[in-house]
Amino acid sequence: MKRLLFLALLFCSFSAFSQVSSIVGKWKTIDDKTGEEKSIVNIYKAADGKYYGKIEKLFKDPDKKCVNCKDGNKDKPILGMVIITDMKEKGDKLDGGFILDPASGDKYYVTITYDKKSEKLKLRGAIDKLGMLGRNQYWVKAE
Repeated sequence: MKRLLFLALLFCSFSAFSQVSSIVGKWKTIDDKTGEEKSIVNIYKAADGKYYGKIEKLFKDPDKKCVNCKDGNKDKPILGMVIITDMKEKGDKLDGGFILDPASGDKYYVTITYDKKSEKLKLRGAIDKLGMLGRNQYWVKAE
């Protein structure tokens, strides 16, 4: 019985790992309203064990600055900016961190999951920690 329980837990941990490992990498962000490609964001695991996302390419206006940011990013270039911070593994998703919208300068709570069926990344940004007051955005794998 103990061996069966151990195998079940082991299987669950591998399936959760594979989901989170699918999140790591380069993703193309898409404008919700126009459907245009906006940027390439690299999601990576840092030495502190948390996950972050950095803008590696802007498809339009690569010299654009974050004029609406309210913190240390104010008036800094958006290209190279870390916009996803402090994400932690929670089962098969990343949770507990924040995402910055460089256009508005606002930060949101975010949950990131990988949808195997569509092969897209689902980001749920919200103004509340539970994710009730927010919206979804889908990113596609960058080549």
